[in-house]
Amino acid sequence: MKPHLFIRFILTTLCCMATVFETWADVRLPIIFSDNMVLQQGKPVKIWGTAAPQESVIVQFQQQTHRTTADINGNWSITLTPLTATKTQQQLSVEGEKNSIVLRNILIGEVWLASGQSNMEYSMNNHQQYSKPKRGDANYQSKAFRKANSPLIRTLHVKRRLDADTLPSLGWTTLSQKTLAPVSAVAYFFAKTLTDNLDVPVGIISTSWGGTEIETWMTAGARFQKMVRPMIPFAIKGFLWYQGEANLIKGDEEQYCYKQQTLVESWREAWQDTTLSFYYVQLAPYTYSQRRGDPVSHTWEALPRFWEVQYACMQHIPRSGMAQTTDLVDDVTDIHPPYKWIVGERLARWALAKDYGKNQLVCMGPALKNYRIAGDKIIVDFDNADSGLTTNDGQAPNRFEISDKSGMFRKADASIEGKTVVLSNANIKEPYFVRYAWDEVAVPNLFNRDGLPALPFTTYSATPLYHHQDQRIE
Repeated sequence: MKPHLFIRFILTTLCCMATVFETWADVRLPIIFSDNMVLQQGKPVKIWGTAAPQESVIVQFQQQTHRTTADINGNWSITLTPLTATKTQQQLSVEGEKNSIVLRNILIGEVWLASGQSNMEYSMNNHQQYSKPKRGDANYQSKAFRKANSPLIRTLHVKRRLDADTLPSLGWTTLSQKTLAPVSAVAYFFAKTLTDNLDVPVGIISTSWGGTEIETWMTAGARFQKMVRPMIPFAIKGFLWYQGEANLIKGDEEQYCYKQQTLVESWREAWQDTTLSFYYVQLAPYTYSQRRGDPVSHTWEALPRFWEVQYACMQHIPRSGMAQTTDLVDDVTDIHPPYKWIVGERLARWALAKDYGKNQLVCMGPALKNYRIAGDKIIVDFDNADSGLTTNDGQAPNRFEISDKSGMFRKADASIEGKTVVLSNANIKEPYFVRYAWDEVAVPNLFNRDGLPALPFTTYSATPLYHHQDQRIE
């Protein structure tokens, strides 16, 4: 190589190296830290980032000052002592040896991560693509979207991307039609219910992908790796989960409870926080048996069996709860029921009751407690019915069936007597089994007076999962 060309090569290389080093040397924060964010109150809050190896870093927030040194790989972290909720805008500064970062308009309150498939992804503005509700105000969600302006609610929307090296998000935002448009409707209405009841800031992280199976969101799953892990260990209060349709479609109802339990355990382990609450949504009535081209075919009983598995998950997963949806359907051929604000409010009931001291709130509808046979009648007792039983249409309870020991079910005449339902059928003299709303298209009418629907159940199953045969009183 000629001398002048060699010199030019060396100079160019050095310039490139200097540019790379200069960029790498700057103290940096991951996308999860940005202007407008909400920091979790009441827990240690970890702040982390990168800098040059061995670079000194100073983090200041409120009255706290923390000093640290980046390790040999350029990684650093500090932990803020637990914070107190405030609606006053705060400022966080991170200072390195060559540059500094200042994040503004920060609030302290409650942070929740919302994830799942299309019913959680169902966003605040794209509901126009789906059917409108036939009960109440058909434009309820669009009106809520247009007038959403609470300064206490902040959102972080994670894009559906698996090819990014960092979290695919633009960071935290205040509410506007532009920023709220892609955010989960369920998550927004959950946040709004919390702020209305607690009067503290709420941050929602919205990270969902329609049609995805639960496995893709665990420890080794691609969506966990790209759309969740980059946020860990950002301090949060808990998780909201609306998923299961994809696993039911592939015939996974028998294993789903164990998979959901594994998901929760893996997320809590990743955050190193076993106190994180996990509230999830029951699948709504839908004609899975009419689908064609699925990996497996389904009977009308596949969804009820999945409901029972979902209910059982509460017994296997500590600090969990299920929001019910059997009443929130206008069209059983639509897998995306429109009443997302009610789903969000029902999830918030769990958080308010279990996390925020609102112990008087009832979170569940009537659930089978036990049943007894009295001559030619079956009398069903319910949990979660202290307020009494009622129907949402003023009619007698529907969707009850009874049978003798043969298991041949017939429609039951049903009446409410106090906190029980009395069942009979003129053609069944010795009733033995009972089931309620045990059909994928069942949209039943039995409620407690707290406004929550009764849970489907069966006391008979040829291939039992979590059925209630042991709850008969002789």
